[in-house]
Amino acid sequence: MQAFFSPMLKHILFCLCLLWGFSACNTYQKVLKSSDYDYKLEKAKEYYNAGAYEKAIPLFEELIGVYKGTRSVEDLYYYYPYCYYGKGDYILASFYFKNFLEYYPRSDKAEDARYMVAYCYYKMSPSIDLEQTNTQKAMEAFQLFVNTYPQSDRVEKCNALMDELRRKLEEKAFVGAQLYYDLKDYRAAVTAYNNLLLDFPETPEREKVHFLIVKSYYLLASNSIYSKQLERFELAESAYLDFLNKFPDSKYLREAEKMYTTSLNKIDELKSNN
Repeated sequence: MQAFFSPMLKHILFCLCLLWGFSACNTYQKVLKSSDYDYKLEKAKEYYNAGAYEKAIPLFEELIGVYKGTRSVEDLYYYYPYCYYGKGDYILASFYFKNFLEYYPRSDKAEDARYMVAYCYYKMSPSIDLEQTNTQKAMEAFQLFVNTYPQSDRVEKCNALMDELRRKLEEKAFVGAQLYYDLKDYRAAVTAYNNLLLDFPETPEREKVHFLIVKSYYLLASNSIYSKQLERFELAESAYLDFLNKFPDSKYLREAEKMYTTSLNKIDELKSNN
């Protein structure tokens, strides 16, 4: 009996689900076609609160047009970008949060909208192997929020998120410089490492980066044509002295000293041959 009724029960449940789906669809069509805008507003908020953003969006779009120029439209403009945020469309969410700020810069919801612009960019910030435009935009937007609302209880969170994004950019810069190094493009590696130190002077990799600058200059000089070697070994010497001054107890010091000694010997040799 169990084997006989089980497929039948499944069929009945399937039919009930279809009927419910058709009923729900029919109800939604009635809402869309209704000329009772108060009812539409009630249903739009109901769909929004239930997370049915695809259903809420067309209703809010229509109602914004209907109530345009009235005080109540401000709330509609505020709900609207949250619908896109809720469905994960952060591009349109950020766009419409910006629109809200343009239309209602003095609104009591402006602070939240300003934060959400930044947070949408944060949500769009990709992994470090991809282009980081949205990461930069997120940092700029969070900084604008902090500058605009310095007393906000969200300032601490904004600073934490900016630190997170900054670490991502720093990691990307380090990985990019390391790639040049691994490809034996030592001149590009030196430039990339120096740019990293300029952009992120407090990086925890500061000691290692300075050491890699020494090593990159040394390897660049060692692999250069004869006419370029003197100048480049002198750059390696200078980089080592700067490294020694900054990190006299570095764990990389012994290896750096060997390159320094070799560089000095090569400089003497090259100068005596000129």
